[in-house]
Amino acid sequence: MSNGEGPVRRRRTTYTPEYKADAVAMVLDTGRTIAEVARGLGIGDQTLGVWVKQARIDRGQREGLSSEERDELTRLRRELAKVTEERDLLKRATAFWVKESTR
Repeated sequence: MSNGEGPVRRRRTTYTPEYKADAVAMVLDTGRTIAEVARGLGIGDQTLGVWVKQARIDRGQREGLSSEERDELTRLRRELAKVTEERDLLKRATAFWVKESTR
């Protein structure tokens, strides 16, 4: 690892929603443990554990933000950032024009 080029970065693997749903179903519907299923699929138990936790929230079996609520929250945060940026730009433009008109 130490060849003078710095730390080795692993590529982040992305999984399709169908793959995630199938993996979660193997845990929730068959009674197998997260570790067993993860080992069988060749994925990390923490990764599968996060998917199972979110699935339980989405099914109403656990408290937390559902996937739909998370998506909406993300969308609203982006929208707020955009509106805030536009407001700040308008404030600066207004201040500029007021300054220019008093010369």
